[in-house]
Amino acid sequence: METVPIQMPDGSTVSVWLLPAQGAHRHPITPDAPRPVVVIAPGLGVPGEFYSLFGKPLAARGFDVALLELRGNGGRPRGSLGYRPHPGGTYGYQELVAVDFPAMFQVVRQRFPDSTPYLLGHSMGGQLGVMYASRIRGRLGGLILVASGTPYHRGVRGLSTPGFLLNSAALAVAGNFAGLWPGDRINAGGFGPQSKVLIADLARLARTGRFEPAGADIDYEERISRLKLPVLSVTLAGDDMTPPSSAAHLLAKLPRAEITRWHNPEPLGHNGWISDPESTLDYVEKWLRDR
Repeated sequence: METVPIQMPDGSTVSVWLLPAQGAHRHPITPDAPRPVVVIAPGLGVPGEFYSLFGKPLAARGFDVALLELRGNGGRPRGSLGYRPHPGGTYGYQELVAVDFPAMFQVVRQRFPDSTPYLLGHSMGGQLGVMYASRIRGRLGGLILVASGTPYHRGVRGLSTPGFLLNSAALAVAGNFAGLWPGDRINAGGFGPQSKVLIADLARLARTGRFEPAGADIDYEERISRLKLPVLSVTLAGDDMTPPSSAAHLLAKLPRAEITRWHNPEPLGHNGWISDPESTLDYVEKWLRDR
C-alpha cells in the first residue's frame, strides 16, 4: 500500500493510500467499460487507513483503490497538527470538498491515469462525496453511498424529537465555546475532536436538511439536483445512525441520478461492514461490473 502525504493550506497534513488492483479482472476493460478506481471517503472520526480492511479485498478482486483522509480523522498522537484539529482550525464541509478533495483526487488521477474514479463515501464521506460530485460534474463514474444519509430531523423517522434537535444545536454551541468540538472529552457520537466549523455545518444539516455550509461558493442544493450519474445506496441492518429513511432523504436530492438501492440484511451496523466486508463487497463488485 502506497502512502502519499498532502499538506493543506492550514499547515496540516492528510494522506492518500493507494492500492493497485491485485486480482484478475473479471471482465474485459474496453473504452466503453473503462477500468474503475474506487476512491473511499471515510466517515466522521474514522481514520482513512482503517478502510484498508475493505479496500485490500476489493483490490484483490481486480479494482484499483484509493483511501482518502479527512482532516481531524487520523490516528496520529493527540497534539500532532498532522491530523488532530486545533482551536484555530476553521475548516468545514466547504473546505473539505473545495480544497481537500481536489488535492487528493489529483493524486488518484496521477497514479491511475487510465481509470475512472468511483467515489465510495461512508456516512459523512457520502455527504461530502455528493457535494464534491456537484462541483465536478461529469468527472466521476458514479457514487457509492454506504451507510450514508442526512441527519435531518424531519426526514428521519425516530429522530424527530426535541431531544435530537437539542443535541444537534448543542454540537455547534459547544464547538464554538471550546474553539473546537472536544470529542475527546465529550463523547457524543464518538467522533473525537473536530473543527467547530465542521460540527456547525453538520448541526445545520440536521436542523434544515439542506447542504448550506459556511463559506459556500455555490448553491449546492441546486447543483446536486442536476447531477446525472449512477448512484448505489447501501443501508445495513442494525445501523441506528443511518436508517433507510436517512439514506432516502439524501437520495431525494438526486432526482436525475440513476439510483440503485440495496439493504444489506446482515446486522453489521454503521461501521461493521468495513471489518466484515464480504457481503457488501459482493454487491459493490456486481454493481461496478454492471456499469
